Amino acid sequence: GDTLWFANSGGLVQGWDIAGLADGLRPHRTFRFWVGDDVDATLVPDAEGFLYVAVEYERETERSRELGQLVKLDPSRPDDPVVWSVHARSEAPSGIWATPAVHRDLVVVATDDGEVLGIDRADGSVRWRFGLPRPLWSSPTIVDDVLLMGDCAWAGRMSAFDVSDTSVVPPLLWEVETGSCVEASPTVWRGTVYFGSRDGRMYALRDRYGG
Repeated sequence: GDTLWFANSGGLVQGWDIAGLADGLRPHRTFRFWVGDDVDATLVPDAEGFLYVAVEYERETERSRELGQLVKLDPSRPDDPVVWSVHARSEAPSGIWATPAVHRDLVVVATDDGEVLGIDRADGSVRWRFGLPRPLWSSPTIVDDVLLMGDCAWAGRMSAFDVSDTSVVPPLLWEVETGSCVEASPTVWRGTVYFGSRDGRMYALRDRYGG
């Protein structure tokens, strides 16, 4: 709607009402919640207006240890907004740098420890997980039931997984090596996957048959 959402490196999640800007009115804050540690990831809303916040684990604060690294918030309850949270960390630094992806009844996150998690949007339970070479800083992108993930293997890879069945570990469809860590997040346009790699190149991947 007319609310601007963002978070900062201090872990403060904020919502600001900007509806009056066109009439010269100043924005005012309607939501404030501290998640305890650095938030590099973009906040992700779903169709119902819930927010999914991915949090790093660097400062080892009590708040961060208690709350977890993926938090679902209900902004309509500003005094008690936590719907559920998931712990996804080892020793500091760890946690989640990448932006989550909402896909049907799942939230998919990639962790600094090298895990990809498929989490039930309703109750926060982890339905499945699999590992890739850490760290995973590339954000998952999902288009047409295909999950795209970059990793930091010695040769660097972009991999595609089938997430048409959200209840099972997604099978691998294909993978392409780049020669160095893939930190950038992939984007898809007209059937082509675009991303950058630490080898200094931009890549464009497309089905050889044009599909």
